[in-house]
Amino acid sequence: MKQLVIVFIAIAMNLNASIAQEWKTDFVKAKEIASKENKPIILVFQGSDWCAPCIKLDRSIWSTDIFKAYAKDHYVMLQADFPRKKANALSPAQAEANAKLAETYNKNGIFPFVVVLDKTGKVLGETGYKKLTPEEYIKELNSLIAQ
Repeated sequence: MKQLVIVFIAIAMNLNASIAQEWKTDFVKAKEIASKENKPIILVFQGSDWCAPCIKLDRSIWSTDIFKAYAKDHYVMLQADFPRKKANALSPAQAEANAKLAETYNKNGIFPFVVVLDKTGKVLGETGYKKLTPEEYIKELNSLIAQ
């Protein structure tokens, strides 16, 4: 019985890992992957430890199995996080990289802010937190890509 439980846990962990969100934090690498795989980049500006709508967007969209499974095959997910708590502080290099992304793509400092980019970094569209299902949010992102 113990072995059966261990096998079940191992399978569950592998299944969860197979649909884990592949967040990139390096813009150059994200563009390389997007070019290689011919995918758009979904750039997400968030305050993961202070922004209530950012946390809601993560829970209701980004962290869902439906979105993760779809994103894995259709998007390159790029995260620019701006945490405020000392315990969640980013490395100085990452904080600087995120600030540069914000200078280019989020000049108004909106959180959460979702920017859809083509594989070269050209803006295709923008959105943010909306009370939608994962399927509806995917449709919204795809409508920005199709324009």
